[in-house]
Amino acid sequence: MAYDATVLKDWQISEEAEKNMPTPWEWQEKLGLQKDEILPMGRLCKLDFMKIIDRLKDRPDGKYVEVTAITPTPLGEGKSTTSVGLMEGLGKRGMNVGGALRQPSGGPTMNVKGTAAGGGNALLIPMTEFSLGLTGDINDIMNAHNLAMVAMTARMQHERNYNDEQLARLTRMRRLDIDPTRVEMGWIIDFCAQALRNIIIGIGGRTDGFMMQSKFGIAVGSELMAILAIIKDLADMKERFNNITVAFDKSGKPVTTGDLEVGNAMAAFMRNAINPTLMSTAEYQPCLVHAGPFANIAVGQSSIIADRIGLKMFDYHVTESGFAADIGFEKFWNVKCRYSGLKPHVSVLTTTIRALKMHGGGPKVVAGLALPDAYTKENLGLVEKGIENMVHCINIIRKAGINPVVCINAFHTDTKDEIALVRKYAEKAGARCALSEHWAKGGDGALEFADAVIDACKEDNDFKFLYPLEMKLRDRVALIAKEVYGADGVSWTPEAESKAKMLEGDPKYADYATMMVKTHLSLSHDPVLKGVPKGWTLPIRDVLIYSGAKFLCPCAGTITLMPGTSSNPAFRRIDIDTKTGKVSGLF
Repeated sequence: MAYDATVLKDWQISEEAEKNMPTPWEWQEKLGLQKDEILPMGRLCKLDFMKIIDRLKDRPDGKYVEVTAITPTPLGEGKSTTSVGLMEGLGKRGMNVGGALRQPSGGPTMNVKGTAAGGGNALLIPMTEFSLGLTGDINDIMNAHNLAMVAMTARMQHERNYNDEQLARLTRMRRLDIDPTRVEMGWIIDFCAQALRNIIIGIGGRTDGFMMQSKFGIAVGSELMAILAIIKDLADMKERFNNITVAFDKSGKPVTTGDLEVGNAMAAFMRNAINPTLMSTAEYQPCLVHAGPFANIAVGQSSIIADRIGLKMFDYHVTESGFAADIGFEKFWNVKCRYSGLKPHVSVLTTTIRALKMHGGGPKVVAGLALPDAYTKENLGLVEKGIENMVHCINIIRKAGINPVVCINAFHTDTKDEIALVRKYAEKAGARCALSEHWAKGGDGALEFADAVIDACKEDNDFKFLYPLEMKLRDRVALIAKEVYGADGVSWTPEAESKAKMLEGDPKYADYATMMVKTHLSLSHDPVLKGVPKGWTLPIRDVLIYSGAKFLCPCAGTITLMPGTSSNPAFRRIDIDTKTGKVSGLF
């Protein structure tokens, strides 16, 4: 039964749907799992992935469906809603379907964008747990990450206070000689805390730490979160956790978590986070939630572990990539699929009339402010001008050899003529196209969409990577810039080019993934440039080294690892009933 999403808030729909939500033991029976494969945690449970993968290793994989989007407005265009709606639509068609989504960050949840639980009748439940920490994965990441910072800052203090003989006698530690001006890591917290972007630590005496400049980033931007998304097992995670570059010493050599002897303890903190959490759509399809890295600074995908389990458990497995096709899909295509060895069948391109109007020259869209009339009234001219962004994104997907399906994520203000215009251009560009009203009607509103995906899955595809691993870093960046973003070329600052040459010359970095860092609000590096910008060059100002994740991250433009909280944040509207303990106001 679909609820009236124009009257009920998302948290109210969740509350109603939760009345019939399967218990962990009902999920066990429904999914054919063994008793020891379920790890109950309150109303939810985690799944023991190693046991499930081992038991189902000979079962054929289901259909692998990825969900991405056109370049979004600052409000987002509903990839999570579309992913959940697709699961519900396939469920209505009688398919054995499930999915994998990322865990939301407390930053956006308490700020402007929302909880990433989907919306309306295409919603993940229980929404309160999902939005407020879930089963503790992000908390585990914060503890493990900040432990590395504790290890580093304590080591710097002790090396300052003791000479080499005292260090050897008291602690059996060698001097690491960390350069305080070349510390790579910072602290993390899972809120948008702009006041912590640049801080001074160690103020006080000789026993109060090492005084120096430091910083905070948001938790989901941590390298540990990126590692969680790409690992294959606990041993892989432990090895990567010991190879994270924390800083450089005064001779320019990297100092790792292994050097600080902290990587194993970090892995111990993450022992539970390695298993996905099982949640439910509002229509009771299973959905795994695991990992939650930002897509403009990391891989931006739910975990490979969750996808591997889902493909064994479900005949159709839906997975979401962060942000648009130029970022999230590109990383799904060239990084996640390369690491996992999995071949996708279909990529869904989430499209909204609202975003197309913005790309066609519509007024500025600002999160937290009411939409201008241009976005709520018919304007075929704006839609047609903006369609080139959608066509560009369709072509990105087709370059990977994957079958594209355009999903028009319907808003009640969209008109028949606007929808017909989008459909015409999508099909002309070689994509299937379906209108979906999953927000308003749940699975019943996503039947055309589900049918288009089923139809696309029947076709073979010619999946191929954009570049071979043997290609050098600067050549990879040039290819991504031209073929994915549409740039004329790439310009490197002298410092960035020098760093790139050093990395290209060291065989240690030959198999590192290329993880582009740029804005999600434009195909270019400049968030102001909408549509499909022409005649521009991608500027690279730095290359970040994530040696645990094995990422090289070329930075285009200015990206902050700590977002800011707005003047009208969501936490102002969130409340708790002191008699029932129920949370309200979560979008």
